[in-house]
Amino acid sequence: MAKSKYNENSRVKIPALIHLTRLGYQYVSLKQLSSESKKLKKDYMDSDTNILLKPFKEALIKINNRKFTDDEILHLIKDLKEILNQDDLGRNFYHILLNGYEGIKLIDWNPKTWCSNNIFQIVTEYTYENKDADDSFRPDITLLINGMPISFIEVKIPNNKEGIQAEYKRMNQRLQNRAFRRFTNITQLMIFSNNQEYDNLDRLNLQGAFYATTDHEKAFLNHFREEDQGIFTRINPIDNHIEDSILNDNNLISIKGTSEFNTNLSPMTPTNRILTSLLSMRRIWFLLRYGICYRQSLKDDVVHIEKHLMRYQQFFATLAIERSLDKHQQKGVIWHTQGSGKTELAFYNFHVLKSYFTRKGITPKFYFIVDRRDLLNQASNEFQFRGAAVAKVNSKSEFIKNIQSTATTDDKGNDVINVVNIQKFSEESITKPADYNVQIQRVYFLDEAHRSYNPTGSFLANLMNSDRNAIIIAMTGTPIIAKKYKTKEIFGPYIHTYYYNQSIEDGYTVRLMREAVSTEYRVKLKENYERLAKQSPQLSVKNLYAKYEYVRDLAQFIIQDFQESRIIEGDQSIGGMIVAHSSDQARAIFEELQRNYPSLKSILILHDEDNERIRKNEISDFKNGNVDILVVFNMLLTGFDSPRLKKMYLCRMIKNHNLLQCLTRVNRPYKHMNFGYVVDFANIQDEFDKTNREYFKELQVELGDEFEHYTELFVSHEEVEKKLKSTQSTLEEKLFEFDTSNKEIFSQQIDKVQDKKLLQDINHALKDMNDLYHVSKLFGYDDLASKFSSLSEMKEIQKLIQHRLDMLNTKDALNNQMDLNDLLNLSLESLEFNFHKISSNELGIVGDNFHKALKKARIELGKNQDNKDPEFITLADALRNVFAKQNIEESTEEEMRVNIGELQRIYNATYQLNQKNNLIAAKYNGDEKFMRAHKRVLEAHIIDSKVVLNRVLMVLKNSLDQEIGSNEHILENEAYFERTMLPVLVKTLDKNNIDLESSQIQKLGHIVAKEYYDERKWTN
Repeated sequence: MAKSKYNENSRVKIPALIHLTRLGYQYVSLKQLSSESKKLKKDYMDSDTNILLKPFKEALIKINNRKFTDDEILHLIKDLKEILNQDDLGRNFYHILLNGYEGIKLIDWNPKTWCSNNIFQIVTEYTYENKDADDSFRPDITLLINGMPISFIEVKIPNNKEGIQAEYKRMNQRLQNRAFRRFTNITQLMIFSNNQEYDNLDRLNLQGAFYATTDHEKAFLNHFREEDQGIFTRINPIDNHIEDSILNDNNLISIKGTSEFNTNLSPMTPTNRILTSLLSMRRIWFLLRYGICYRQSLKDDVVHIEKHLMRYQQFFATLAIERSLDKHQQKGVIWHTQGSGKTELAFYNFHVLKSYFTRKGITPKFYFIVDRRDLLNQASNEFQFRGAAVAKVNSKSEFIKNIQSTATTDDKGNDVINVVNIQKFSEESITKPADYNVQIQRVYFLDEAHRSYNPTGSFLANLMNSDRNAIIIAMTGTPIIAKKYKTKEIFGPYIHTYYYNQSIEDGYTVRLMREAVSTEYRVKLKENYERLAKQSPQLSVKNLYAKYEYVRDLAQFIIQDFQESRIIEGDQSIGGMIVAHSSDQARAIFEELQRNYPSLKSILILHDEDNERIRKNEISDFKNGNVDILVVFNMLLTGFDSPRLKKMYLCRMIKNHNLLQCLTRVNRPYKHMNFGYVVDFANIQDEFDKTNREYFKELQVELGDEFEHYTELFVSHEEVEKKLKSTQSTLEEKLFEFDTSNKEIFSQQIDKVQDKKLLQDINHALKDMNDLYHVSKLFGYDDLASKFSSLSEMKEIQKLIQHRLDMLNTKDALNNQMDLNDLLNLSLESLEFNFHKISSNELGIVGDNFHKALKKARIELGKNQDNKDPEFITLADALRNVFAKQNIEESTEEEMRVNIGELQRIYNATYQLNQKNNLIAAKYNGDEKFMRAHKRVLEAHIIDSKVVLNRVLMVLKNSLDQEIGSNEHILENEAYFERTMLPVLVKTLDKNNIDLESSQIQKLGHIVAKEYYDERKWTN
């Protein structure tokens, strides 16, 4: 039986290809290119970069208005190849894309001629190959601009195993592989989709349509939520001729007109929507031109480069800024929650707004305004990390000269971002009308515009008066100023909004868990405080909290909790922050940690401790994972981002918007963690509730009826309690018959379990417990916590269950004699085998070789397109037999070597079979269904000559494909379809002097017709 054609090709890939042609992309047939290449005896592509030579040359001639010889083109590609080989994540190549190479423009960026002067193409199954590493892969769809493979799309069917993560993990492995460095560096945009809507409760990004750019470690999957629904109404209709050509080229003409195919052609499928949102001509121009930046920093004295791609909220905010300027709106507010990338948004807009004003003949001068010195340094660093030239204004006199100057570049000609404290704005820096220059436009970006921009103070007044013509863009995550004022009342209407519940849904931030201090410690600390107060009644509260006796017990609780949290999370890399009651207490806590807990490295960050350079290095050490705990008072409570910071110990009350700013230091995503944790010594709940009410009151004004859909930043106690009770009940019931106190006995017990549903339920509950275990004591579930001697043992139990599930899944697939697809699609090589009778050294060699041989055999079997071939069935059975042996994990070294030899034999034989099938399919323009029909006819001895049979079937193929293209409904009546076929078949047989009996003609026709039926049929 042929493999199901109701798969990712017919359901997602082919509809996506057709949809892209509606957006203006030209479909390119690689078969046709290959055929033309053979005729002309010239390569159609450069195999090291995958650049298509013909469109590359044509575009360069048109864009640069000059002729290029073939040798010049090949020499240019040779230079580009060297640039793409660099270990810079493609930064130099991207610079060339934007600015050209030695005077040669590779892309025309003029928005007026973007569509006409550039060549936009799409191909499918475009092979990226590294010959040296004997490795290759083929993205489902590759998008080329001027012949350069700039983007690719990977698709899966809905509800595929492991969802998007299956392909995402494979792609990350390729990105990390130096063998594919040129591919990584030339690619600007990746799209992954399994054609499902987002599940906003899904933290793993298992379903939906996502986009990313490349990374050497791990690409970040971004959601895209379209804000301009009108874009979906501005799409061209499908060109029937193009649709037929794509279907024919992929040998899937039989699915034309089916209701399933037509449904997937809709512009509103999740895949087609993200293609429209990102790849429409105006959108892809904007993203490639302005939406990519590189961030370079030092990590453990090694240069670390990240490539960032505009998040959708940054994209729509940027468009909104342009719209507000078009309306002559001089000021407004960007309300984007903490962690959504406001500093990077400003960086993108320096480039966007420079172009905007340059088109109007105006030179912009940019200022980024902060309200604290530490934020001045932090913002300056972030801009410099992204390659910007920064001028830090360090005094009022410097600022007076700066504000009155019309210079916008440094001495090297680089555009400058001026970073300045608002306190530098004085009456002397206010420009006079005579100072205005109509050719200069000052643009102020105000960071954290909810905080110290006091309407009744002089600094804000001086800022507003510094240039009455200035553009002011205020950015905030909590749009409330003091008690009386809201940000928009001072800085104008909201230009764009993005709230923290959206950030949580999109995976940019996580929810917070507030942990109260256990009763025994709270009582102990209270007693210490009262005793000290009696002993020294003259001391202030601040001094009492800094006394040794109080700090000693405080530090003991914090360190015990912090170490336990690392065990619970199974991650020693998470970091903590202690927010002290005063600078004196911070110093006392730091001394206590240094004295009694030397195994944990801690640092003290105060404005009057050490110097700026030392603090910068210490903060960098924390971000790089070389420091365990930060001890602070006022510093780092806003604007400080470090994903590994997951525990905050709050020892003092913080009020108003500052509280929300402080708490969200621990809300960045980090590895598997679903929460950030705030241990509350200061009883902040009432203050947080008040701040949250203000935030939500403002939110309600903006959202109206939609407000009810927005959740709170903190996970509620009720939510945790309900989940804990449910999880406790599930575990107690499911684990009742098992001995969890002895892992070996537990392992023996579950080895006898055949019920996958039971194991899956336990596994799911254990994963939930990984998030909730550490708060079980907080809510009084000590019996649950005591069920396991430690969380590490619970994780071991979870690992044993997962291992058993993997083996049961494998056995199910191997025992399924009717359908081999599960076997071939199963990632057998990812299983963890414990070869007990092999020594550790042998395990490292033999076990690794076994996995490699298994992977090669499985992948090669998976390439076969004729599962009815007797030889294939024999080879698949041989693979089954390798696993059907009893206790494969108990194999000796010699037995493992025999298995490896058998897997190599299976691979070699399958490779030869696949090569044979490919050669036959090539005789039918790559149409695999005719390869199968060819073999079935030969097996039935209807026609014995391969050459004659090929002539007959090719005539039949061309006739049927043409007939189906003009009338796709013909396949809905199988009897009529076969009757239509017979006259063509009889005429072809006569022409080739082939004399067959009527029954043989009908059987031949039925063999061909069945391939068409199977291809069209709704089969999973």
